[in-house]
Amino acid sequence: MSKHEVVVITGASAGLGRATVREFAKHGAWIGLIARGHDGLEGARREVEAEGGKALVLPTDVADAEQVEKAAARVEAKLGPIDIWINDAMASVFSPIKKMTAEEFKRVTEVTYLGYVNGTLSALKRMLPRDRGTIVHVGSALAYRSIPLQAAYCAAKHAVLGFHASLRTELLHDKSKVRTTMVQMPALNTPQFGWVKSRLPRKAQPVPPIFQPEVAARAIYYAAHHPQRREYYVGHSTVQAIVGNKLAPGLLDQYLARNGYDAQQHDGREDPNRPNNLWEPVPGDHGAHGSFDRRARDYSVEWWLDSRRLLLGLAGMAGAAGAIYAALRGHRLDKIYDILEDWLPRTA
Repeated sequence: MSKHEVVVITGASAGLGRATVREFAKHGAWIGLIARGHDGLEGARREVEAEGGKALVLPTDVADAEQVEKAAARVEAKLGPIDIWINDAMASVFSPIKKMTAEEFKRVTEVTYLGYVNGTLSALKRMLPRDRGTIVHVGSALAYRSIPLQAAYCAAKHAVLGFHASLRTELLHDKSKVRTTMVQMPALNTPQFGWVKSRLPRKAQPVPPIFQPEVAARAIYYAAHHPQRREYYVGHSTVQAIVGNKLAPGLLDQYLARNGYDAQQHDGREDPNRPNNLWEPVPGDHGAHGSFDRRARDYSVEWWLDSRRLLLGLAGMAGAAGAIYAALRGHRLDKIYDILEDWLPRTA
């Protein structure tokens, strides 16, 4: 058995997956790198090796269960028993539903949801007989609160949440020492907004507040080593979206109907003919960051509190929830909208 922690990360070539590779590499992990893009995978491999670690490049489409299984077998043959499996690969389409095709919905679902299922099945095949290991699902506030123009992605993240809950209850029933947890993410500054297929008239953007992918990567690392909790929320906007949706989902529907379109676009016309990665990877090594560095935060006070289980974060949630409840009792819809303006689910 290797003395190094062996980790598999899907979506490892770019964005949050790439930032997560760097985070684990800093801690000496040996990493199986799963994604479709060869250039990004090679870039990730070089970064792991620069930290003194070992990496295995595994060009894989997570939508194909056979490919995922072969990748898992190679990791165990070359690096050793898998300790942690991180499901992160995703695909999306920015588009109104009425302009989507059935094939696009199918593809997003196969990658963003069934890719997690395929990875989990391959991980469980190896972890359950050893009665150890951790599976981390990278989620989103959109697993709870859907927004316009990202229906396929939102639906897939909802499905991941349901799958995770079933998996966790079965592991608990079996008294297994295999663990699973889910990390719900806020808007992140990743390259996806420049390569996701889009029918928007203007360029897509993450809805502020925007966080750097390193914030999320640190949360994934922490969750992977503290998997006793069912799930983690990263960023105050994630907490606000999830709790706000539980309290007043209909009001959020109205708010997002008015503001959700413009909030996901920024200055500059979109090029309808630019390359996208829905069916094939976009060539090149795109790294972890998108084009929003000047607007992105490299810290999250909420995550700092949440990871330490302090009560201050809960107190803030309770205060906002109390304000909405008081407004509802007083039939002050105008006041509710004022609260939501400051407390809106600003997620992407």
